[in-house]
Amino acid sequence: MNRFRSYHLILSVFLALFAVGCNTTAPEALKDKELSLQFNENQTFKIAQFTDIHWRNENEEQCAKTEEVIRQILEIEKPDLAVLTGDIVNHPAEDGWKRVTSFFTDAGVNFAVTMGNHDHESEWTHQQIFEFLASKPGFVGEIGPEDISGEGNYIITLQSAESDAVKALLYFFDSNAYAPDKTVSDYDWIKFDQIAWYREQSKNYTAKNGGEPYPALAFFHIPLPEYSEVIGKPTTIGESDERICSPEINTGMFASMWEMKDVMGTFVGHDHNNNYIGIYNGIALAYGQSSGYGGYGNMKGSRIIELQEGKYGFNTWVRTLEGTSLHYNFPFGYSFITDEKQEFLPAKKVENPEKGLKYKYYEGNFASVGDYSSLQPKKQGEVRNISLDLADSDNYFGVEFNGLIKIPETGMYRFFAFSDDGSQVFIDGNPVIDNDGKHGLIKKDALLGLEKGFHELKVLYFQHTGTKKVEISYSSLDIPETLLPDSLLYHEKSR
Repeated sequence: MNRFRSYHLILSVFLALFAVGCNTTAPEALKDKELSLQFNENQTFKIAQFTDIHWRNENEEQCAKTEEVIRQILEIEKPDLAVLTGDIVNHPAEDGWKRVTSFFTDAGVNFAVTMGNHDHESEWTHQQIFEFLASKPGFVGEIGPEDISGEGNYIITLQSAESDAVKALLYFFDSNAYAPDKTVSDYDWIKFDQIAWYREQSKNYTAKNGGEPYPALAFFHIPLPEYSEVIGKPTTIGESDERICSPEINTGMFASMWEMKDVMGTFVGHDHNNNYIGIYNGIALAYGQSSGYGGYGNMKGSRIIELQEGKYGFNTWVRTLEGTSLHYNFPFGYSFITDEKQEFLPAKKVENPEKGLKYKYYEGNFASVGDYSSLQPKKQGEVRNISLDLADSDNYFGVEFNGLIKIPETGMYRFFAFSDDGSQVFIDGNPVIDNDGKHGLIKKDALLGLEKGFHELKVLYFQHTGTKKVEISYSSLDIPETLLPDSLLYHEKSR
């Protein structure tokens, strides 16, 4: 159930008593509020991201179509929070903001706002926009600290469904508008002082949580330069139909999120013909779905994000008037809905399973795992798990591990091979991961469907010189990435 927090009532009374208009200076009571919402009774929290609405009152046909999209999505999805990630109203400011905010107040849906590069180009400044928003029931944002760049830098905490304990964080940033020097970049960037503010806030919240970062999401308008890194990757889905209009200057926002270890995903707009999501160095980079007919592009709808209390990760999908698409789970990097056409490799019938794997150990100056395939092993035996402790040397050797992996449930599984030098992974005789060759530490992964039960597993590895390392891990919708545990590894005992 959507719940307007008690501070909204207090804020409304305050505004009524003091007759604060939308063109006055915001009183101190409107700044740096403690903003919080709660997980639902079912311990989920659903966010509907609307972006690039581009409301223009002079085109009533476009406005009517935009209103239909937003109102119907709110009715169908019933989100706990709507997030408007910039380029919301083109003109006129007052009538436009009144119309757009009415969609959310009429539906009784809490909403938050970040500014885009066009929102200040109408009659109202960002200051005036936030003063107006502060007068609307259900608005849970704020203009943010005065001593850092931009307007609309703030945090919303998500509390437990059963208490006031914080369980997750939502960060909001002003990605600013246009670069001060067009020879450097068209679009502006998140500034150093904003990043410093984020780092300090993140550090403080992590300290309050006993040193464990809260799972968090971040919302802003202009994509980071790193958005180009996920295009075409196996864990990326969605449309990439125009260039990424990110700033040319990289101030390290992504690097800071990676270092602070709380932000699971960032959600932006700006580029109307992009709606993809992918994972880069453990953080999801997602576009919303362009929502307004006042802007270019034909993809109109909303990105939906659902968090689960106490769980690291989220499900997300795109909702349009035609239905849903692009179902995606983070951190798994794949759909959370099982495709009825998905084929699963059948499990093997095993008569005498015994814990552990068999290995063969070779020595030589190898450049590939295939170099020792025809050689006699120097030694062989059984081990509990994939390990290089059995090696007699730090350089110039190869190992072959053979056995079975016991899959706990039928479903999609992602396997990872992290090695220096080369490695290969085979399941049921199929080459799944090829990480072969002389190289430093490289991680590769592959996705496949497996039936519950035993499957043949073979791992090949060779060490040339330098770091000696091989790690094989796996994940699923219900299992975060983890090294293959001893409990899943077997071999068939000879009779």
